Amino acid sequence: MSEMLSQDEIDALLRGTSDNTPTPEVDAKEEHLDSMESDALGEIGNISFGNSATALSTLLQQKVEITTPVVSEVRIEALRERYPTPHVALRVGYTEGIQGENVLVLTREDAAIISDLMLGGTGENVDPESLDEIRLSAVQEAMNQMMGAAATSLSTVFSKKIDISPPLVEVFDATKNQTIIDRLELWETMVLIEFNLKVGTLIDSTIVQIAPIQFGKQLVDELMKATGEAQAAPEPVKAQAEAPKPQPQAQQQAQPVTPQPSKQKSMPEVAVSQAEFMPLQSPASQEAAPANLGLLYDVPLNVTVELGRTKKSVREVLELSQGSIIELDKLAGEPVDIYVNQQRIARGEVVVIEENFGVRVTEIIQPHERIGIV
Repeated sequence: MSEMLSQDEIDALLRGTSDNTPTPEVDAKEEHLDSMESDALGEIGNISFGNSATALSTLLQQKVEITTPVVSEVRIEALRERYPTPHVALRVGYTEGIQGENVLVLTREDAAIISDLMLGGTGENVDPESLDEIRLSAVQEAMNQMMGAAATSLSTVFSKKIDISPPLVEVFDATKNQTIIDRLELWETMVLIEFNLKVGTLIDSTIVQIAPIQFGKQLVDELMKATGEAQAAPEPVKAQAEAPKPQPQAQQQAQPVTPQPSKQKSMPEVAVSQAEFMPLQSPASQEAAPANLGLLYDVPLNVTVELGRTKKSVREVLELSQGSIIELDKLAGEPVDIYVNQQRIARGEVVVIEENFGVRVTEIIQPHERIGIV
């Protein structure tokens, strides 16, 4: 007869395990992006980095294009194989609106050109090995302005304030440990967004944005939330627009409405009335100044005195030299014209006040006479 089972063995059988085999621990389910989330992240990147291109173009005084985002997932081991040579990485943290971090990756050649343009150079024949502390600071400032513009775009898309911390920059070698990526915790699997970067004729390369899967999903959730609120917003406006519909009864009392054929689509009724015009006023009534004319007393006006005019051909103008005499269309001693903002308002005579010329007003042109005078 077989030996009787102990209570511990009975409990183990009920649990579906044996006493000698430990219960395996359930691993946490690893998160991944579906196709909808990948498309949403690409659209978010398209919007935010489109605004970043404008900011970078202003800084570098070059035409900048950042287009064609490609979204994928990558593990840290594959990332090391992808970047076997040293690159420039910038770590950017979000401090308000959304929480998380991401890293921008540039080639050393592209970073060297950007730093040279930031420091007033031409960006040509730049040595990638020349990325010293000063040039890295120039790249850091360019990326700070660029990501600040991206945060502003996200604020508009998400309808909330988004702010970032100043980026941290370093030249990293993914084949070594203790790089800017390795110091980020829980980044075993990442979302990788590649953009095509063009700066004038100097750069035609790729800039890469790397972020945790959780941060990418957070951006997608914010986009879905903002989109849902935008779709729900027009409902009250539609209700207000439909409210004034009970007006046709009053219009039918004012004048008859022509019936429409039954087969045609009915058109909305429109109230029609005769045009009313204000009575014309005589010139005498127009001379009265409005009560609030004093509000315009301090407005500056350009006053010009014209001695006379003449016409010359291009040949005659080119033949003018020092000492040449130009004959005007007015006689000596004839009244000169006084203009205010290109409008002739008076006539006068030239006088001398101490050592300066002046004009004594002899005639004011009436307002109704100024029409058509230029």
